[in-house]
Amino acid sequence: MAGLNRIFLLGNLTRDPELRYTPNGTPVSTFGLAVNRRYKQGEEWKEEVCFVDIVVYGRQAKSCGEFLSKGRLAFIEGRLQWRSWETEDGQKRSKHEVVAMNVQFLPSGRPGDHPEAGSPPSAAEAGGDDDIPF
Repeated sequence: MAGLNRIFLLGNLTRDPELRYTPNGTPVSTFGLAVNRRYKQGEEWKEEVCFVDIVVYGRQAKSCGEFLSKGRLAFIEGRLQWRSWETEDGQKRSKHEVVAMNVQFLPSGRPGDHPEAGSPPSAAEAGGDDDIPF
């Protein structure tokens, strides 16, 4: 049976994107996203935050590195991925992360973040999905 792995997130960046390159030259950008949830428990409103690591490849990665920054609002469409590795001292590590296929840059409400003529394109417009190496 076929599966479905699609995720949509709307949140604020928790850190500036870090742009790196794979050994074959493919751009890779990583950043954190905070997704807030507000709910009512009894008569009291509560808030919780989910922190998610985001990975972007190709031209979208370069656009994210150039136009996004900590605090900026972004809409992410992608897939959930489980990654595991071993540290230099032999410890095993693993985590879930989202591999973004589409990143939309949104105004965060901060001065200077409102879209204007000549504002940066969305990552999808700037790069498309054809550069993702999988």
